[in-house]
Amino acid sequence: MATYAVGDIQGCYDELRALLDRIGFDPISDKLWLVGDLVNRGPESLSVLRYVKALGEQAVTVLGNHDLHLLALAAGNDRYAGKSNLDAILAAPDRDDILHWLRHRPLMHIDEQKRFAMIHAGLPPQWDLAQARACAAEVEVELQGPGHTEFLHAMYGNEPDGWSADLSGTERLRFITNCFTRLRYCDLEGKLLLNEKAVPGNQPEHAIPWYKVPGRATRDKRIVFGHWSTLGYVAEHNVWGLDSGCLWGGKLTAVRIRRKKPIKVFDLDCVGHLEPG
Repeated sequence: MATYAVGDIQGCYDELRALLDRIGFDPISDKLWLVGDLVNRGPESLSVLRYVKALGEQAVTVLGNHDLHLLALAAGNDRYAGKSNLDAILAAPDRDDILHWLRHRPLMHIDEQKRFAMIHAGLPPQWDLAQARACAAEVEVELQGPGHTEFLHAMYGNEPDGWSADLSGTERLRFITNCFTRLRYCDLEGKLLLNEKAVPGNQPEHAIPWYKVPGRATRDKRIVFGHWSTLGYVAEHNVWGLDSGCLWGGKLTAVRIRRKKPIKVFDLDCVGHLEPG
């Protein structure tokens, strides 16, 4: 049995199925990890959701910002409705089952046997793995509970931008959510720089990729993540970044997750459904 982790799909269903065919994914015996952002902007978000949901326990996906955006739309929060093409999901006859399933996906997955964690975006340098898992659980409880509509109406925003154990309520949940689903850069103190999206190497001097911050508490833990298409595939600092920009005409990347060092399995060239900018 093999475990494969795949980068951001964003509705690129044909590319996902082609990649899985290339690597010989067996939905009976193999496991599929997905780093989030299953949906939005690509042409077949509904097909992606139906396929991954149908895989049952053979698939593990964490929530990305675009997945949360879909849930927010479904909850009546149309703040960024103009930046999506999710109407097919919202009008689908099985939408309630799909959205219920999606709402019950985690923000973080940890495999103790393979000694790996999976998230969508990033972690602040102050959190160790136990703290990160506990924080993820706080948001998961909110999303999966009767108050999820209220949370989905309050989750957008860049503040607070710094971690404190004293954070509470909406501010605490928003900070946690932003780390797991939006973080790319922070400063040396761990302040989130959520508006900074420069191509790595062109960012301001004070902006550091989250996984390169000196003294990061999870630096000895192996983490696979996505979210950062301009970063592309990376394997350094004990992290593996898998978002290779399939939606934008880049690649869809898979690695095999092992107790030993992961193996980069395949890059599928993608035709691209949108142009950057």
